[in-house]
Order: sequence, then C-alpha cells, then structure tokens
Amino acid sequence: QVLLVESGGGLVQAGGSLRLSCAASGSNFSPYTMLWYRQAPGKQREMVASITRGGTTTYSDSVKGRFTISRDNAKRTVYLQMNSLKPEDTAVYYCNRFPIAAWGQGTQVTVSS
Repeated sequence: QVLLVESGGGLVQAGGSLRLSCAASGSNFSPYTMLWYRQAPGKQREMVASITRGGTTTYSDSVKGRFTISRDNAKRTVYLQMNSLKPEDTAVYYCNRFPIAAWGQGTQVTVSS
C-alpha cells in the first residue's frame, strides 16, 4: 500500500510559478510510472503529466511547454514545476502512480488574473 502526500500549492498571479511535490511512502517507488492529475471545480479529473521509471515524460496539450515533471527516486518524490501559470490552471492537483493507488488529499492551486 502506498501513501501519497502532495504539497506546494497556493495562490499565485497569472504568469507566476509554483513547484508541487508528491512524497510517496509505504511501498516501492522507483519501478512505477508517476503521474500528476488535476481537477477543476465542476470538471473531471484529468492527467497533466507523467514520468516513467526511466525518465520519459509526457504532457497534456494544455500544459506542454509550461509544466515540467521530474522525479527523485532516492527521495521517493515526484515534482511538477509549473511556469507561466494561467487562471485555467486553477484546480486541485493530485499525484498517483500506474497502476493507480489510493488518492491523496491533493494540493490546491489558484491562479488569479
């Protein structure tokens, strides 16, 4: 069983940056693909970025070129660097692995215009 704890969210003006962290505990970390998701009010949860055990990354079109996912296997942590933030990036951000584990509490990101 894995426990995922997200942090680093906050309120930022449009054009600003935030760095999210997700610490994993309770099970092996390095073999898994890790993903960041987000859920805006009234919308379905969507995947925004993923990183394989080997470091291959993918991004949704909405964040490509602005967000960067990375991981530190020694620290059992995955990061999401978010630059050039837009109001439409406002959401609760969650991390998870593949296959999916129990969801954490997420971290709120609010971008003001």
